Formats: sequence, structure tokens, C-alpha cells
Amino acid sequence: MNAFSSKPVSARVLDAAIAWQLCLDCGNGSPVERAEFDKWYAADEEHARAWMQLGMLDQRFKIAPGPARKALLQRRSGARKLGGGLASIVLLAGVALLAGTRVLPVDYWLADERTATGEQRTLNLDDGTVIKLNTHSAVDVRFDDKRRLIVLQEGEIFVETGHKNNDARPFLVQTEDGSLRALGTRFLVRREDQGTRLSVLQSAVAAHAQGSNNEQVLHEGQQVLMHRNGLDLASALPPGADAWTRGMLVVDNARLADLVKELGRYRSGHLGVSAEVADLRITGSFPLNDTQLALTALLPTLPVQIQQHTPWWVTVAAKVAPAKTL
Repeated sequence: MNAFSSKPVSARVLDAAIAWQLCLDCGNGSPVERAEFDKWYAADEEHARAWMQLGMLDQRFKIAPGPARKALLQRRSGARKLGGGLASIVLLAGVALLAGTRVLPVDYWLADERTATGEQRTLNLDDGTVIKLNTHSAVDVRFDDKRRLIVLQEGEIFVETGHKNNDARPFLVQTEDGSLRALGTRFLVRREDQGTRLSVLQSAVAAHAQGSNNEQVLHEGQQVLMHRNGLDLASALPPGADAWTRGMLVVDNARLADLVKELGRYRSGHLGVSAEVADLRITGSFPLNDTQLALTALLPTLPVQIQQHTPWWVTVAAKVAPAKTL
């Protein structure tokens, strides 16, 4: 495997590649769908890399087309269950091996608790702590005599720490970028491509980057992005940062491209936006349990249309003016 093909791809791009593989391999792909695939493939080298890695999986593990497609389809289902027996396990593990440790499946599927795409779940821990998992998130719970540790493998969580029986053990959230120590508080932790984002809703949290000797305390109303080697400058927490815990997405003068990207976390497949409308601005509240309704809500206020080429490929594009009649 050369350096290009072994370089990791993001989970979102990998999902889009799988969706296109399903669409094109079913034998019903129309010329329009094929043209859309060619456009997607050429748009970014990461797309080509993901497609190459899927092809190498089929060759390396010699998975028969029927079981492999069935396993892929089951992975794309709303429940996002493994299904498909050994074929799907080999496929998912192989993607992880080829794409690198940052790409999902191994840590995600082996986590103590996880949510599917579009799913949210609440955990009530023995110490009274409440943890809410956002869409496609995964955590490991590691409590012992000395500490209460949550390992965030993927996605985003809301934490409200508990102290039953005057529990004095420190409460920590750990990611590959470092650790966060709760100081009697409510906060959000989110894995992002650039690092781990901490948002403090109440009280304070001490952040310690993995490669740093210093610890920084963030207070209520602050957020910061933590990298392995340090922390960015703290900034003010935007309104509605925790709205997802109530099933809503709240944006204020946001780029349409950013809104669409966020909604895409709550649905399977690819949700994109055309360059012509990507920089339009939008303010409002959108339901996360019905992303199709959220997209429809854009139509009365913005000059856009929703193009759905396949169930897994949806684009928010510029609205086409109706042809003038003579």
C-alpha cells in the first residue's frame, strides 16, 4: 500500500464512499447519478483515497459481492447495527486498519456505550453523574478506587457531574488530545478534526493537553479547542451551544455551509451544499430528530432548493428561476 492510499480518511468521507458504492453496485445507477459520483470523486483527493481503500478491502479480504453489499447496507441503516455476521465485522475492521486509528470503526464499535447516527442517549452513572451522548458518539466508562474516568472515543457528550456519598474521586474526561478535570460542573466535550472542544456551561473545568505540562482552568461561558500540544485561546461560548441536548440546533448568522455540515452529523450519507450558496447567512432553530424538516425550513427564507439524487446523497443548491413563458 502506498503513502497516498494508507493516509487516513474522515468518517464522514468514508460514509459517503460507502453510500456511493452501494448506489453504483446495485446496478440501477442512472447517468445523472454516475455524473454526480464522478463530480464527488474528483472534488477532493480524500474522496479518491476513501474509494481506493474500499476497493482494496474487497480485494484483500475477498468478500463476496452479495454479503459485502448486505453488510454495507446494514451499516447504513438507521439503527447502524453491525448485522451481516462475519462479513460486516471483517469489512469494518479492515476499513479501520487501512484508514488509520483516527477513523471510526474499531474504537467506536468496541466502546462501552455508543449512539447511532441521529441517535441521542442519556446515561445515569453510579456516582450520580448524568452523561448525554450526541449523534454517533462513543464512550468508555472507567471508574475505580482512585478516579472516575470517561474516555470519549468519538462524537460529543454533555456531562453533569454527580457526587453521591460525598464522592471525592476526581472526575476526568479523556480524549487523544488530553484530559479534562471537572470542578463541580456541567460541560460539553466534542471531538473535532482539529482537536477536542471543551464548552463550560457551569462552574469550571481544568484542561490539560497531552503534550503539555500546564493545566488551564476554563470558567462558565468559555470554550476552548485542545490539541495534543496545547490549547487555543479561550473564547466566549456561543448561544445555544447545548441546544442539541434538547433536540435542537440553534444558529445565529451562521454560514449555510456550516449549518448543513452540522445537520449532516445527524443523518446517514452525504449532505452537501453548492458553492454558489455556501456563504449565505442563516439564523434560526432547527430540529435534529428530523433533518429533512430542518432542510425544508430553509426554503422560505433562502434562495435555495433541495436536490436529492439518492437516499444517501442530498445537496442544498441555488434555486433555479422558473423559465419565462412567451
